[in-house]
Amino acid sequence: MRLEWIDDILAVLDKGSLARAAEKRLLTQSAFTRRVRLIEENIGATLFDRRRKPVSLMPGVRELEFELRELSTRLHRLRHTLKTASDQTGKSLSFVCQHALTTTISPEIVRVLTEGGEISVRVRSGNQDECLMHLISKEVDFAIMYAVPDDSFQEPLNAFETKTLGMDTLIPVCAPTVRTQVTEAAIPTINYPPEVFLGQVYSRMIAPRLPKGKTAVPRAETALTLAILQYALNGIGIAWLPQSLVATHLSDGALVCINDVLPTQLLAIRVVRLAETQPDHAEQIWKQLEDIFSF
Repeated sequence: MRLEWIDDILAVLDKGSLARAAEKRLLTQSAFTRRVRLIEENIGATLFDRRRKPVSLMPGVRELEFELRELSTRLHRLRHTLKTASDQTGKSLSFVCQHALTTTISPEIVRVLTEGGEISVRVRSGNQDECLMHLISKEVDFAIMYAVPDDSFQEPLNAFETKTLGMDTLIPVCAPTVRTQVTEAAIPTINYPPEVFLGQVYSRMIAPRLPKGKTAVPRAETALTLAILQYALNGIGIAWLPQSLVATHLSDGALVCINDVLPTQLLAIRVVRLAETQPDHAEQIWKQLEDIFSF
């Protein structure tokens, strides 16, 4: 049982509905609903009564309120004690990246932050919802994620502090053997699920701009950007991938970019942290990131 799951259940207890609990947990309602289903799947039990409106906790779960609150308090205290003990023996830092950024940008960040030998760095990887949950539950100091430039940040603005590290571009690529299929009316594609960030970018920004008369026919779907890259390399279909991730494959000819036919989308790379007072070492690292990337 993960601490953030306990806090999610307690949020529903406190607020009386999934919508208000999502606000308390600083998540969109759809993201919180997916989170609730994940909790039930992992525990193997139905915790929420969906027959009632608004959705609420099952009576048996309500009876465990005292135990849940006590366990949450103890685990939060234990986490703080462990972090304090770690800070006394050496500075530690944790951050999380969206999957593609773990490969492209995190190595440079880790190199710079650890070159003095005084800081130990832990890097996590996940989709955007997972990155935000790690941040909200204070499992990480900051998160690095993609965003659409000039698009409103989907989470509550006053809960986060954000800065832009740089820019990237989502581009259509495929194996050379697939290149000729771009001229056909039905083009084979490798898709992201619609609920993940890059899936939303595709459906909102890419799909409406496909050339007239062309229809995307999905051959495969996965939320893992690195898996989509491998599918593209194996000639399964056309994929929209960050240019930074595929640059080497474009140079060696394993992939070709077909942005002369299909649309692209500019992406901002953002570093995000909670908008609250930070420990001294975390504040120093935030300023160091500013120097590294010249925000």
